[in-house]
Amino acid sequence: MKRTREQIKAELMSAAEGLVDELLDWQAHSPAPTLTQIENVILELRQQMGQRMAAAVLGAQSHSPVPSPRCATCEREMRFKGCKVTEVESRLGVLQVERGYYYCPSCRAGFFPPGSAVGGMGEALEYTSGQADGVAERVTAL
Repeated sequence: MKRTREQIKAELMSAAEGLVDELLDWQAHSPAPTLTQIENVILELRQQMGQRMAAAVLGAQSHSPVPSPRCATCEREMRFKGCKVTEVESRLGVLQVERGYYYCPSCRAGFFPPGSAVGGMGEALEYTSGQADGVAERVTAL
């Protein structure tokens, strides 16, 4: 069932509140932290929030099968094998997302759209060259 905007917002607000509590708890147990220590804690919390926000937006996308993606190697139609959780290495860190999984029995290759197979819907999860800062993304089945 697709979550509403309000449900996603409530989830993210709760996560943000938890991270603020974590920061304040750290502050209470760190009587005289240096600027570097403060920055390190805040950067870690910011990364966690960024990952949660990205996962929430990705999770809100449709998991329905894409129309007949074709294998990037042999260009044969791939078979839908259901939805699976994958780890995506992104600029925000490792994200867990649920995506439709396709398989090419000829090449024994898997594909999680959106991705780079011929006829796919995009290249957001598997594109590995031309990234703005040289970061490649990797998709791994769990």
